[in-house]
Amino acid sequence: QTGKKLKNQRSVNVVLQYKERFRKEFLVKFDMHCHTKEGSLDGKVEIEEYIRILKEKGYQGMLVSDHNSYNGYRYWRDHIKGKKYTDFVVLKGIEYDTNNAGHFLVILPEGVKPRILEMRGMPVELLTKVVHAYGGILGPAHPFGEKYLSFGSSKKYQRNPKIMQEFDFLEVEERNQEAKKAARKYFLAEFGGSDSHKADCIGTAYTEFREPIHTESDLIEQVKRRAPIKAGGTYYHGTTKEKIGKANDLLLYSFWVYNKVAGFAKYNKRRKQRKYLPLSISGGQGLYDPASQKVPH
Repeated sequence: QTGKKLKNQRSVNVVLQYKERFRKEFLVKFDMHCHTKEGSLDGKVEIEEYIRILKEKGYQGMLVSDHNSYNGYRYWRDHIKGKKYTDFVVLKGIEYDTNNAGHFLVILPEGVKPRILEMRGMPVELLTKVVHAYGGILGPAHPFGEKYLSFGSSKKYQRNPKIMQEFDFLEVEERNQEAKKAARKYFLAEFGGSDSHKADCIGTAYTEFREPIHTESDLIEQVKRRAPIKAGGTYYHGTTKEKIGKANDLLLYSFWVYNKVAGFAKYNKRRKQRKYLPLSISGGQGLYDPASQKVPH
């Protein structure tokens, strides 16, 4: 009996040692869903303050993912980059509002910021082709979250769940087991991001990488190679939904109407921008060549 206990204890020790080694191997920690005051109408925190808070919490980087805008990233590039926080990595991303599948996080190679991504309202089918044509990656933000805002509640997903395999990653929420199951079923990278718009929820979620990330291309390469990526976080209490209760449904519906109207208003501008896209509608993968394509900024 004593020998059996010792054997069990050794097994427990081995598991604990493995877990500690596994934890230490993830050396780079990012918040992969960040809204700034400079780039999002509902953002409350300036990007410099955002960086300061994340650094205090032990983060090495962030993905700026403002709503249909690169303005938060542009502010960092023009006013902060190379002057302050030089040991902190700021990646360029965007949270795009589709007209049929909720919100998507989009990451393109450095220097690539096509104007059409700042014009909400593309269908997810076209968005996917555009992003992949530019050599980028995309995935649903809060995929099984609020109605109208999440891919999981869209008719597009409900009619054909396998469309999930067209994406590159999935934002998984700490208390959303459905998102984690979908990511593992379709072999998608798992991202963790706070989706914070105000200071007290910055850094409540994270994504950890085993290999250094300095540029968007580093991130894209690791996702495509299926390098080890770990996501986690804590549940944030004090959301607008918790504060206003059932009135939140009306707020969500109002946002859905706003998104539809704003997307329709951008239709002609989006159509004009399509001539710049390195895209054939029948293809879409790997068509972007930085040496040969003229990219509008």
